[in-house]
This record gives sequence, structure tokens and C-alpha cells, in this order.
Amino acid sequence: MDKPGEDDPSDIQMSDSEKNSGKQPVTACLLSAAFFGALGSSFIYGYNLSVVNAPALYIKAFYNKTWIERYGEPIAAETATLLWSITVSIFAIGGLLGALSVSLILKVLGRKGTLLLNNVFAIIAALLLSLGERAQSFEMLIIGRLIIGVDSGIALSALPMYLGEITPRHIRGSIGQFNSILICLGVFTGQVLGLPELLGQESRWNHLFSFLALPAVLQLCVLPFLPESPRYLLMERRDEAAAERAFQKLLGKKDVSQELEEVHAEARAQENLCTASVLQLLRNPAVRWQLITIIITMACYQLCGLNAIWYYTNGILRDAGFAANVIPYVTLSTGGVETLAAIVSGLVIERIGRKPLLIFGFSAMAVFFSLLTVFLNFQDSVPWMPYLSYICILAVIASFCSGPGGIPFVLTGELFEQSYRPAAFMIAGTVNWLSNFAVGLLFPFIQEKLQSFAFLVFVAVCILGSIYLYAVLPETKNKTFTDISQSFAKINNIPIPTPGHEMELVLTIGPDSNGKVQDIIKMESSF
Repeated sequence: MDKPGEDDPSDIQMSDSEKNSGKQPVTACLLSAAFFGALGSSFIYGYNLSVVNAPALYIKAFYNKTWIERYGEPIAAETATLLWSITVSIFAIGGLLGALSVSLILKVLGRKGTLLLNNVFAIIAALLLSLGERAQSFEMLIIGRLIIGVDSGIALSALPMYLGEITPRHIRGSIGQFNSILICLGVFTGQVLGLPELLGQESRWNHLFSFLALPAVLQLCVLPFLPESPRYLLMERRDEAAAERAFQKLLGKKDVSQELEEVHAEARAQENLCTASVLQLLRNPAVRWQLITIIITMACYQLCGLNAIWYYTNGILRDAGFAANVIPYVTLSTGGVETLAAIVSGLVIERIGRKPLLIFGFSAMAVFFSLLTVFLNFQDSVPWMPYLSYICILAVIASFCSGPGGIPFVLTGELFEQSYRPAAFMIAGTVNWLSNFAVGLLFPFIQEKLQSFAFLVFVAVCILGSIYLYAVLPETKNKTFTDISQSFAKINNIPIPTPGHEMELVLTIGPDSNGKVQDIIKMESSF
């Protein structure tokens, strides 16, 4: 509401920009919250993507041994394949269950509370997976994989939301990339620990799963002493004093009035709204294109073909002449390239922006998938051709981690205001895990029919995703959540509200608007 002497929003925006240009240092508290939040969340997810590869033969042998002890005969080949398929794929089913439940847990426990509760799932899963062999129960391994999937489904929604809400907007993308960096670091750690000299032996493979408890315990020890999301405290718990203390700790300064005002400005526009349900989000035309954008971006994240790369890596290395006992060490380069590319992306995202990195990543993947298709078809014609194929694989991985590997999670938190964010993450998580399951289910059949030309399917996905993002996605770098929502107003055919209409908007909504108006007036009087 405009009053004499009040700052115009454009003036506030200018002062924000001036302040950001001063390069306010990142505090140890903020870095600790980002690192330990990601360590007990996305790191565990990444670790579970790679940890089952090294002990696969030993786990299958354990299944057969257990079957013989129970039934007095070796397990049938079809049954063994079914049990192993369930062990691998049930991780994605657990992820879907976690994504579907996260909205309710976030509403009850908040962002930090959800992350802390999630560690319980990780510790239970670690116990089941590591003790299954001793208990002679392959069912424990399958249930453990389901539970760690639930943990990952919750983590991939709660963590990006927490990181986006605790971070100043001028570094929101860089801090948000902690999610991607720790996923890649988890994958790499799983590869390293799975080496034969470490835990990739028949007598030690269960310790690979015991390791899952370590990051969960570390997060449980540290995260309780770090702040909750100040946006959650102010907008959902209505605890301004706690929100102010959280901002002070995270930003390392006493005067956080400007940050509180930014949250209040968003709150004034949403004061009449409670946390929206998924159905309300789907029905609301004001967020229609944000939702479509997140669904397409998250689907492309899984359907762009990175998971399919692992089907070919070992075969290409064998064709290149690498000995079987050397291949595990060479494949460490994939995890190293992943981690390095994610770190570089986190360093440049605030300079380049989300949109260019996403479009570059998907476009580069399309180029290198095309080249890989050519090289695979001439694999046997020239002795050095497999080396070119492997270089293409590394390039695909680097292209993915430069943008598409982490930015979709950042965008999900940025494109929606506070009341819609939990439901948006629930939908994004559902799309993510359904797409993950679809790739695992369908790619073997696609590969069987198309052979090396299967990668052309992913070329089409990457190109179509790039075109959509170029046409629809606005740049979100250094913008408030309200500014980002208003960027979609035109395509959603929604008029852009002005500050002078804020009180008028509140007065016209809802049978209980009297109480809401009093809250708004109280908030206005505090500025």
C-alpha cells in the first residue's frame, strides 16, 4: 500500500542490488547449513545410485545361498533375475512414496525438522541392508532399499526447499547447487568404496551399506544447532522473532530488516492463503506455466539419457582393450568428472544464470549423444574409436552436471511462492521418480530394438527440452520469489498486482478476511 514517505518498490530493488554488489561474504553458518543439510540428504541419494554396482555379483550369490539353505535347491534363473530386479527398482518406488509424503511432513515439521526426521529412515535402512546377510534374509535387503528410497524421495524435495529459503537471492543458485554437488560426490564415494581393495569384496560388501549411517549421524549431530528456514518461521509459523534470529545467524549481521521486509512483501501478497494442496496448485491458473515448466524440466532431467550411459561404459572400455581388473579404476573418471562439473556449475551459476546453463547442458548432451551414436556404429572399424566413444561419455556427463543435473531442483524452489512450494516439490518429485522408474523399465527394451541408435531418443528429448526452456523459462537469477512469479503473469494471462492494490486484494477475499486484514495492518505498522 503506497503511503507518503514509503519507499517505492523499485527503490527497494535498487538498494538491494547495490547491497548485493558489495559482495557480502558467505557466513560459516550458511555454508554449514548447506553442507550438512546436503550431506545427510543428497549425498545419501547419490551414494545409493552407485553403491549396488560393485557388490552385485556377491549379492546375487547371497540370494542363491540363502535360497539353497531354505529350500534345498539352487534358485531358478528367472527367480534370481526377478529378485535382483526388485532389489534395484524398489529404490525408485520408495523415492516415489517419499515424494508423495513430503508435503505433509514439511507442513508439520518444517524444513529442518523434515531433514532431521529423514535421518531415521537412513539409519534403519543402513541396519537392514548391512545385517541382511548375517540374518540370512534377502527380504531385509529389499525392504532396506525401499526405505532408503523413501529417504531419498523426501531429501530431494526438502533439501532444495531449505537451501532456497535460507539463502540470499544473489547466491541462491550457488548454494542451491550444493544439492547437485553432494549427489555427484555421493556417486563418486560409492564408486571408490566399491573398489576391490576397499569394500568391494565378498567378505566386506555389507559394510558398503553400513556406511550409509555415517552421513545421517553427522547431520543429526550438527543440523539441530543450525537455523530453521526464516521464511518458514515467518510466513507459516508467524514467529517473527525466531525468523529474525535465523536471518542474523545465516547472514552474520544484526540488521536484517531488509530481508524481513522482502519476506513480508511476499507475505502481504499471500496473507489470505494457507499452504496450498496439490489439487489447488493444479487448478490455479496463476501458476499454470510454472507448473508445466517444472514438470517438463524434471522429466527431461531423468529422460535425457544419463542413466542409460552406465549400460555402455564398461562395454566400451572392454572394447578399448582395458583389462577387466582395470575397468573399475577407469570408471572412477566418470564420478570425478561429474563432481568437478557440478562444482564449476555452482561457481558460475550466479554469473551466467539458470536458463543459459540449462539450455547449454541439454544442447551439449544432444551433440555428444549424436557423436556417440556415430562412434558406436564404427566401434570395430578403427582401433582408437572406443576411446572417442569414452570421451563422448565423459562429455555427456559433464554437460549434464553443468546445468541439468542440479538446476531443476533450484528452479522448483524459485518458481513458486511460499504457499505453493510444498505442493510443487511434491509434484516435481513424483515426476522425477516416475521418470526414473520409466527409464529403468523401458531402456533395456529400447536398447534391444535400436542398439546403439537408442541414444537418438535422448537426443530428441534434449533438443525438445532446450527449445521449451528457451521459449518459456524466464531468468530467475538475483530475483525475489515474487518477482519470479510476476515474470509468468503475462503467459498465465494474469494481471500483475501493484503495491497499491495489496490491501484491496485482501479486503475482497474470503469470509474470514477481517482477521486477515488485522494481520496485514499489524505487519504494515511494523515498517
